[in-house]
Amino acid sequence: MSEAPHLTFDLDKAGMSNGHLVVPEGADCEALSLPVFSFNKGEGPQLLITGGCHGDELEGPIVARRLVEWLPEAQVCGRIVIAPVLNPPAVKACSRNTPIDGLNLNRVFPGRSDGSVTERIADAVSRTLLPWADTVFDLHSFGLNWDFPPSSTTHPIADPVLMAKTLQMAEAFKLPMTLVWEHPGSQGMFDTLAQNQGKVFVCAEFGGGTVSFDAIAIYEAGLRNALIALGLVEGKPDRPTFRHQKVTQTLETRRSSDELKSPSRGIFEPRCSVMDEVNAGEIIGKLYSMDLSTADAIDIRAPGTCIVYAIRSGAYVDVDEGVALVARPVNPNH
Repeated sequence: MSEAPHLTFDLDKAGMSNGHLVVPEGADCEALSLPVFSFNKGEGPQLLITGGCHGDELEGPIVARRLVEWLPEAQVCGRIVIAPVLNPPAVKACSRNTPIDGLNLNRVFPGRSDGSVTERIADAVSRTLLPWADTVFDLHSFGLNWDFPPSSTTHPIADPVLMAKTLQMAEAFKLPMTLVWEHPGSQGMFDTLAQNQGKVFVCAEFGGGTVSFDAIAIYEAGLRNALIALGLVEGKPDRPTFRHQKVTQTLETRRSSDELKSPSRGIFEPRCSVMDEVNAGEIIGKLYSMDLSTADAIDIRAPGTCIVYAIRSGAYVDVDEGVALVARPVNPNH
């Protein structure tokens, strides 16, 4: 490598400044320059906000750039660093994974300085942006084929003190759902790296399908609520309205039973909406099989009393492909 990853400006400089995080070139592509904005008002919380980890999740980069517009006048203390697009090649291709090497950026942290481009991005973020932050907000959405409420999410954390702090921070967004998500693929995730260093990390999942005016307004309001809770900006938090309701639920999943999968190839039809409560055996959706010589649909039923927090928004699915995700209210005794 000709150089190490580095920032083109000084994060310690007072006030607003901006430049780039330079990811060194490798055998697969030239060097990348990731835009970075810094807002430094001295003592206080140290917050890193990132977006564009997955290139087909565009709400994060949009909300991050909107934040850049109003933060200079609103911030009262601390330091906020915003990197709106962590993975430029994926965003340009509107692809979840980096098209150059096919890797998922959120599965290769902490990365490798001598690796492929996705690994070099992860290495650069891990070495230059993460170390100084005590809190991280990573802005995502749930993909183009799912209906998913605006949410703040985290994973179960072994340290009970950090778990409590993280859940409190996630709930401060006051989005329609706060989800403690037992995710089977946590190896190499940005969340895991930060939490292993004792940092509060909240992943904001900004719905799915299309980027709409109403959705962006909800997401921005949730992010502002979190900044108020941290004391970085002043004001009163406001619970956003989602589908004509001001409701927030804190839910948790179980890894083994909470993803409902298709038993056959076919067209999936949702028969309920996100945040609906269903009882055991109730129909969540129907699958119109392409393999069976029958007109009968296959019922996808609830495994127990639960809340549907994500559902495929009508799509052709393959065998064993997820069609719905369910959860339950957080058990206060956990």
